[in-house]
Amino acid sequence: MKNIRKIQILLLLLVLSVLRISGQTVCEIDASRPGAAIQPTMYGIFFEDINFAADGGLYAELVKNRSFEFPQPFVGWTPFGQVTVNTERPCFERNPHYISVTNDGGLLRAGLDNEGFRGIGLKKDHEYRFSAYVRVQGDSPMKLSVELVNAGGENLLKKEMEVKGQEWRKITAVLTSPFTDAHSRLRIVLLTRGTVDMDHISLFPVDTWKNRENGLRTDLAQALYDLNPGVLRFPGGCIVEGNSLATRYQWKNTVGPVENRPLNENRWNYTFKHKAFPDYFQSYGLGFFEYFQLSEDLGAEPLPILSCGLSCQYESNEVVPLDSLQPYIEDALDLIEFANGPVSSTWGKVRADMGHPEPFHLKFIGVGNEQWGEVYPERLEMFVKAIRARYPEVRIVGSSGPSASGKEFDFLWPEMKRIGVDLVDEHYYMNPEWFFDNAHRYDNYDRKGPKVFAGEYASHDHSTKKDNNFLAALSEAAFMTGLERNADVVHMATYAPLFAHVDAWQWNPDLIWYDNLQMVRTPSYYVQQLYGMNAGTHVLPVTMNGEADGMLYASAVWDAKTGEIILKVVNRSDTSRQIPLTVKGLKKRTLSEGTHTYLQADDLKAKNVLGEPERIVPRMRPLTVNGNRLALEVAPQSVNVYRIK
Repeated sequence: MKNIRKIQILLLLLVLSVLRISGQTVCEIDASRPGAAIQPTMYGIFFEDINFAADGGLYAELVKNRSFEFPQPFVGWTPFGQVTVNTERPCFERNPHYISVTNDGGLLRAGLDNEGFRGIGLKKDHEYRFSAYVRVQGDSPMKLSVELVNAGGENLLKKEMEVKGQEWRKITAVLTSPFTDAHSRLRIVLLTRGTVDMDHISLFPVDTWKNRENGLRTDLAQALYDLNPGVLRFPGGCIVEGNSLATRYQWKNTVGPVENRPLNENRWNYTFKHKAFPDYFQSYGLGFFEYFQLSEDLGAEPLPILSCGLSCQYESNEVVPLDSLQPYIEDALDLIEFANGPVSSTWGKVRADMGHPEPFHLKFIGVGNEQWGEVYPERLEMFVKAIRARYPEVRIVGSSGPSASGKEFDFLWPEMKRIGVDLVDEHYYMNPEWFFDNAHRYDNYDRKGPKVFAGEYASHDHSTKKDNNFLAALSEAAFMTGLERNADVVHMATYAPLFAHVDAWQWNPDLIWYDNLQMVRTPSYYVQQLYGMNAGTHVLPVTMNGEADGMLYASAVWDAKTGEIILKVVNRSDTSRQIPLTVKGLKKRTLSEGTHTYLQADDLKAKNVLGEPERIVPRMRPLTVNGNRLALEVAPQSVNVYRIK
C-alpha cells in the first residue's frame, strides 16, 4: 500500500509539473470544509449626496429651491413681473421664506420659471404631480396658469388652477406631459389681477419608487434593488462632517413633515475649486426616515453615520470640546430610539407619525467618518460608552482614517481595538494595480479584533482621468475575491461614490451615471452586482496550482440556501485560460448542472455611456458538468461566476 501511495504522489507531481510546463492552472475546491460564515451585510451600498445624488438624482423632486430658502432666494427661478420674497406670517416655521406674485393689470404678466436640476426631465404621456402652498391677499378667488415648457421655450401644456382664501392651503394638480425633453422648465403665471403668496412649489413624477408622493426616482431606486445589497450606509462620508460644524448633517432636521425640513448647505458645493456648484444645497426631502424606508425596501441593514463632534479635518477643522459633546451623543441615542423605539417614546412617536409605527430594527451605527489624530478616539470613546450603556445590542462602527495605510491608519487601528468598536471603516481610492496587488490584504489580519468594513473604495485609473472603465472594474473584482476569502474578518464592503449626474458632478468614478431621463450602469456596477447576487453563506477553501502567474484570482463559497457551490475567477491576463476544476469532499453527492455568468471586454479602457449603456454587461451560459470535474474556459480580461448545483 505504501508503494501504491508513493506512486500516486509521484503521478500527481508529474501531472502538476506538466501543467506548469504547459502554462495551465488547476483549481480545487474542498466542499467538505465550509469555513467562515459570510455576513448578510457583506456587499452593500454607500450613499452620499455628492454629484447631485439626492436633489437632482435619487430624490424625485424636479423643482430646485422649491421653498426659496437658498441664500439667494431666486436661485433656480427666473421671476418676471412683480415677484418679491417675504417672511411675514410664513407657512412653515423652519422654512419661513415665500414669494408674493402681483399682477397689476398691465400688459406684462407676472410669475416665474423653475429650471430644475440642469433642466427638468419630462417624458411624453407621463404624469407629474404639481403642488404648492398658496393664499390670496384679498377676498376674491384668483387664477394661476401652471405650464410645462420645453427647451425651445414652447409652453405646450397649460392648466388653470383657482386660488382662494387668506390662509395657507395646499393645491395640487396632475399634469400629463405632451413631450419628452430632458431640459424642460416649470412656469407659473398669475392670470388674475391682485397678489398671490406661494411656497413649497413642487413637481414630482407620479411614477415614483413604491408610488410614494415624496418618493424616489424609479429607475435609480430599481438599480439599487438590483444590486441585492446587504447594507445601506447613509447619509454619506464627508457630508456627515460638513465644511463646518454649522453645516454638518443633522438627522433631526431631516425628519417630520417634508415641507418644514430646513435647508442645509451641501459641503460639496465649493470643495473642488475647478468644479464649483454654488447652487448645490440639501433640501432634506430625502432624509433619515426615507433612508430607513429605502433600506427596508432593499432588504438591506441600515447603517447611519453621525458626526462625532469634528468638522471636516481637510477644511475648517472645528472641534467640539469634550465637555460640550453631550448634545452630539444624545443625537446618537435619540436616533436609535427613532429607529427602534416604541410609539410611546419621544422619537418612536415621530417615526410612527411619519407612517411607520413598526421599528426599523437598527443593528448598526457609525460615529465619525475619516477623522484622524487623538481628537477622534477620545470623542468616539464617549459615544461608545453611552451607546453600550443604553443599547448594548447595537454594533458600533469606528474609523481608521482617510487612508489605507500610513501614520494615522497605524495609530487608529490599535485605538479602535482599545475602545472596543465592532467594526473599523477602511477607505481606499487607489489605482488598479494597487487593487490587484492587495487581493491578499486581509489574509493576515487579526482574527480576534474588530471586523473590517471596507466602507469606501474604488479603483482610479488616472491614465484615463478616472473613467469608469473595464480595467477599474476588473481590478475591483480581483480585490473582492480577497474580501470574500477573508469573510471571517471582512463583514461589510461598499463601493463609493454611488451616483453622479452627467451635467453636475464633482467626483469620479461613480457606480451609476444619469441625466434627467436615463441612466447607465458602469462595469463596476456589474461587478458589485455579480458579488451581491452570488454572495453565498460560507467560505469554501479554493486552491490554484500551476501557472497562475499573478494573473488569476479566485474565491469560492457555499450557498446553504440553494445547495450550490459558487466559484468566482478573475483573469486579468490578455489570454484565455483552460482550468480543470475538481470539487472534492462531496462524499456520495455529485455535481449536476450549473451556470457561468461572465463580464468581459477586449478593451480595458472600454466603458458604458449614456446612449450606449450595454457595451459591457454580464452574460450567462450553461455549464457542462462531468462528475465532480469541470473544464473551465476563462476568457481573457474577464470576471467569471460559476454556480454549480
